[in-house]
Amino acid sequence: MTRELLQVIPDSPSEPFSSSSAAQVLEETVRRSKWASALSPVDLEHVLGSMQERQFARGGCIARAGEPVEHWMALIDGFAKMSVASEDGRVSTLTGVSAGLWFGEGSLFKHEARRYDVFALRPTRVALMPRRTFEWLRGTSVPFNHYLQELLNARLSLFIGALEHERLLDTDARVANCLASLFNPDLYPDAPRFLEVGQTEIGLLANVSRQRVNVALQRLQALGLIRLEKRGLTVLDLGGLRGYKAEGVLPLRPSGAA
Repeated sequence: MTRELLQVIPDSPSEPFSSSSAAQVLEETVRRSKWASALSPVDLEHVLGSMQERQFARGGCIARAGEPVEHWMALIDGFAKMSVASEDGRVSTLTGVSAGLWFGEGSLFKHEARRYDVFALRPTRVALMPRRTFEWLRGTSVPFNHYLQELLNARLSLFIGALEHERLLDTDARVANCLASLFNPDLYPDAPRFLEVGQTEIGLLANVSRQRVNVALQRLQALGLIRLEKRGLTVLDLGGLRGYKAEGVLPLRPSGAA
């Protein structure tokens, strides 16, 4: 089957690029998705035949608030943020988006314009499932609908937790819980313990200054929860990050369904 892809532009003119290798990586991304494992081989081939891909440079707008939503999206690689902006220019970051996370289903359900912006924080490749394929899966696959229910519940729990942390936790604990949220098993089932993320990006996600992020990361490293690396950090104790409070590390509190 010939699979038509959107044009994919390398981040740098000097970067070697192969459309065939891009198609292979796109296919692997879809096949690794939890929802894809429940599809029949025929249905999966149908989905793969409709998939598209786009590549965005650092700072590029992946999706803009107010625009029609015609695709269900997932990051193949890279890192992005969801944010909203007020009329006077104030911006609030909602959450981070890393490889493997599918998003945009809510607007597709309601046939409404997108309500948030998505910006690439580093060079990012995005898989796009057209609306017609998404609606076909919803109409024909019970496991796919079960997956969407689980995804929406996980996302709701994430935002409720973020609101709780914003109101009740100090800055260090907010940074710790922000990092832990990027390893939510329901949203990022294959997240590696090394997180290629900068202090500026963490500050955007935790809504704190870059300077204050640096202080928090140093404290978390001193407690043995993370190890700072040249291009990011490695999580050593995920449970400790989730249970971190100002006075130290507390046991992980059970999290129920939203």
